[in-house]
Amino acid sequence: MDPAVARRLVCPEGAEALSAAGAEKDPDSLGAADRMRRRFPADLAAAALDQISLRRRAAGKIGPAGAGMLWTRDGLEQATRGPVSAWRAARLRDAGVARVIDLGCACGADARACLDAGLEVTAVEIDPALAELARYNLPGAQVVCGDAEALAPELLAGAGVHAGTGPATAVLLDPARRTGRGRSWRIEDIRPSWEFVLRMLDAPWVTVVKMGPGVPREILPPDAAVTWVGHRRDLVEATLWSGSEPGRAIQHSPHHTAVLVGDDPASALSLSGGEDPLGVGPLREFLAEPHPAAIRARAMRAAAERAGVSAGAGDAAEGGAGVHLPAPGIAYLLADEPAPSPWLTWFRVLEEMPFTEKALRSWVREHRMGALEIKVRGLDVDPAALRRRLRPKGPNRATLILTPTPQGARALVAERMG
Repeated sequence: MDPAVARRLVCPEGAEALSAAGAEKDPDSLGAADRMRRRFPADLAAAALDQISLRRRAAGKIGPAGAGMLWTRDGLEQATRGPVSAWRAARLRDAGVARVIDLGCACGADARACLDAGLEVTAVEIDPALAELARYNLPGAQVVCGDAEALAPELLAGAGVHAGTGPATAVLLDPARRTGRGRSWRIEDIRPSWEFVLRMLDAPWVTVVKMGPGVPREILPPDAAVTWVGHRRDLVEATLWSGSEPGRAIQHSPHHTAVLVGDDPASALSLSGGEDPLGVGPLREFLAEPHPAAIRARAMRAAAERAGVSAGAGDAAEGGAGVHLPAPGIAYLLADEPAPSPWLTWFRVLEEMPFTEKALRSWVREHRMGALEIKVRGLDVDPAALRRRLRPKGPNRATLILTPTPQGARALVAERMG
């Protein structure tokens, strides 16, 4: 966004344009654009209409606060989901944090959640247009336009843990991972620099670094406390935490943690990860797909045990005891009985067959399967391409789960439970 347009959006003329755009039933229509251009300069008219579309999307992703904020398309796409931001802000507040310094706030979604949690906020944004939007979106916060690395020493002077009162200051970092070529996990492409991020993690204050869910494990500090955060059925981020006073609410062990945040952030669930792998055993009547946060945190055993399903140890190939895997490293859980759990999605296995396209095509044709959900782990198979080659046709539907086993690749016909 052009900084001049951003400044116009936050002035009285911009408020009038936003009000007019908000009265349009379809802000993306040519008619709406024509009516707006009759009243406002073309660039402001287009920006106001775009904001109404973005605000309507933000209401679903961020919550009610998002519907009153100003956005860019990239800013909204990359913003943390509202319940996750609220969970993180509440965790900081409950640990005794009073002040948050957001070093790279973008449009301000995470900083806004901290404000709403009653925390003092200082936000830094290098992009002048985004800084203008952040000033609008963060009433009562100090918003500084500038380079986070250059400004950090002054902003953090005297920050740290206050004896007897817990961590007074927390730093939030959401390193940018975009280049002209798109998203990147190359260390040299991350801004602020990865060296700066590591210095913040070593500092005496609480530091929270938000990373994408696909962050390669090899770039994470070996002793970092990493929380793999899920919302609903999605894995949404990996968060690095450091700096806490013993006995306070923010404490971390070296292993990873899975957190599942619902629409009520206060009801978030957690599992300790970093566990030993589960054993391998034969196919069973029931198969569970663990939440991706539990998989990334290596907390599948904990997910099963939390559901009340005993987890077998070692190799379960000779009949198997408790829940086990179909093959080493394959994140499906096999059990004799299902157990309801927000961490597990269960399927009943109705039929199994060797995985060959010829056998599957015959099965699909004979059973008149017109809709196929295909799930694959551990096999070099593109589900969409396979679905086209199977040529589904008919009134019935099924779920096919493709997995390696010690006896070779198998195709499981399953029905989703619940």
